[in-house]
Amino acid sequence: MSLAERIRPVDAVARAAAAERLDRMTKPRGSLGRIEDVAVTLAGIAGSCPPPVPEPAAVAVFAADHGVHAHGVSPWPQEVTAQMVANFLAGGAVVNSFARAIGATVHVVDVGVATPLDPAPGLTSRRVAAGTADLTTGPALSAAQVLAAVDAGVATADELAGAGAGCLVTGDMGIANTTAAAALICAFTGADAAAATGRGTGIDDATLAAKIAVVGRALDRHRPDPADPLAVLAAFGGLEHAALAGFVLGGAARRLPVVLDGVNAGAAALVAAAVAPEAVGYWLAGHRSAEPGHRIALRHLGLAPLLDLDLRLGEGTGALLAVPLVQAAAHALRDVATFDEAGVADKG
Repeated sequence: MSLAERIRPVDAVARAAAAERLDRMTKPRGSLGRIEDVAVTLAGIAGSCPPPVPEPAAVAVFAADHGVHAHGVSPWPQEVTAQMVANFLAGGAVVNSFARAIGATVHVVDVGVATPLDPAPGLTSRRVAAGTADLTTGPALSAAQVLAAVDAGVATADELAGAGAGCLVTGDMGIANTTAAAALICAFTGADAAAATGRGTGIDDATLAAKIAVVGRALDRHRPDPADPLAVLAAFGGLEHAALAGFVLGGAARRLPVVLDGVNAGAAALVAAAVAPEAVGYWLAGHRSAEPGHRIALRHLGLAPLLDLDLRLGEGTGALLAVPLVQAAAHALRDVATFDEAGVADKG
């Protein structure tokens, strides 16, 4: 059975039961707003009402480098990818801080960092290549590399699920990865390069103009068919996007809620949704990034973000901030009494 065939639709009966219970709980109907939507989503994912509280959370940070970096699309040197991996492993990054605050674990996966990495506790090597090729001169990845990176993401989801994770969280690290993300988003949504390309780590106007031009050249060169999502990945990369696509598909196959982070997760989710449309029902948009392409991706996916804090860091930080809201939705559906149970009169 293929991965796509393993992903079943979410449970409509459990969703309906959750919606009905929410209406009978000791509160005005609909008064929990979006939290009620999350509760219904969790019930559908689990196939039960109430669903289990999705804990513990585990964030997988997929790290890789990009050949397009040579075009000056980021002011940061490429070596920063490897240096930040070391920072994750030492526990000194924002993702580590946010994860500690909510009791989540951080798992770093090398799928294509250009700098060779020594084995270290907390680092999983599922290395496919030493970064991607330049997407403006040819495909960023070969077809075999795409499949290997997707498989790395699926294997990571399976590993974390097997270790007892109740909620998967996407993370990423790769200097210049928002350039590849913008190209992916344009390919799947038809958006213009100028509309989908943002400032990433905070580039100036001249660098932004150059970045938009690079994305436009890549789109003009490749023009991949969005109906062939793996070919789109081959055209633009990156290795972490391919791994993230496998990760969110693997989470759906395991019937686990997956909380998506920012623009790179959004780009990867577009790939994954084209592979297996039913997988979208297992995903929650943790936040809306400041990157303009993320808004476009979420709209195309039909996902509403839980938070909107102008974040643009990546790493899984925005998604981690949303995890307590997701868990609170499950707690409420399980713990709050109905009007009948509490002996409280419902409105007439």
